[in-house]
Amino acid sequence: MRKRYKTIDEYIGDFPEDVGERLEKIRRTIHGIAPGAMETISYQIPAFKMDGKFLVYFAAFPDHISIYPIPAGDDDFTKDIAPYVKGKGTIQFPLSRPIPFDLVEKIAGFHLLRREREIAARYDKQ
Repeated sequence: MRKRYKTIDEYIGDFPEDVGERLEKIRRTIHGIAPGAMETISYQIPAFKMDGKFLVYFAAFPDHISIYPIPAGDDDFTKDIAPYVKGKGTIQFPLSRPIPFDLVEKIAGFHLLRREREIAARYDKQ
């Protein structure tokens, strides 16, 4: 049976130090882009929520770290993420290579922009 996590700290603490450091840097990177996002655990992996809706998830595996879902972006962004797209809606950063944290920023930024547009559209209807 899989361990049930209550916090992102608990989740990160279950990984070897080198993986934990990468997970922590992803966490800080997302916070840097979306400082108002709330941390949570969903599906037993770290996630960030904004205004009650999920923004982005991340998780570690034996040979990679994934970020979900893949956000919509411009053509340059699509080219940037192409080497890391593995399966529908998943970006995988191999642990054998440095994580491109500038790309993590872009991913979080596109998710934040989408969420802010959804919030604005909701208020425009009122």
